Amino acid sequence: MIRAIVFDFDGLILETESPIYQSWQEIYQAYGHDLSLETWGDVIGRAEIHWDPLTDLEQLVGKQLDRPRLEEARYQREMDMIMSQPVMPGVTNYLAEARQLGLPLAIASSSPHAWVHGHLVRLGLRHYFSCLRTSDDVQHAKPDPELYISAVDCLGVKPGEALALEDSPHGISAAKSAGLYCVAVPNDLTRRLGVDHADLTLNSLLDLSLQELIARVINHHL
Repeated sequence: MIRAIVFDFDGLILETESPIYQSWQEIYQAYGHDLSLETWGDVIGRAEIHWDPLTDLEQLVGKQLDRPRLEEARYQREMDMIMSQPVMPGVTNYLAEARQLGLPLAIASSSPHAWVHGHLVRLGLRHYFSCLRTSDDVQHAKPDPELYISAVDCLGVKPGEALALEDSPHGISAAKSAGLYCVAVPNDLTRRLGVDHADLTLNSLLDLSLQELIARVINHHL
């Protein structure tokens, strides 16, 4: 029986991943190089400290770059794109339906707390979530299962009683390793990375109601 739902944040609730990738891609291209999706794909769903694009770019161009100037310009470009993004399709429907069904909700995100909390408040969604678990709360972010273990513990349910909604391969691995059911809802970027290790994959949360999705997941495991 599913007693709780745990949401990823970046790329699932708000499309932040494509803008971040594009902003870095534009920096690379300005120096005559390309940031491949294969390289960037290993970053998605993980903590920011995993890999430093500017160090990689400096190695490619063979010289030190004006890091403060580049990062400030890149971040502004990233935020301009993100701030124009709506909530991902079907998310608000799921949040409202979870409340109707009496299912508590948590966030499990490899991003910092200030990032997740700030965007949820801005989008008017923070009140739906009983628990926020971010990279600030754990020693190891995704693909390690610690974030999901912490999230379900906060919600007071066992891992096998919770359903995770994820968009990235690393996030799916984290949820499955923690013992949760996991449904992949990839975006345009993560769809190209491979999410077939999830229990079920949707094109969008508009594909099924939350109740229908829970029934589909449970039937899949019968």
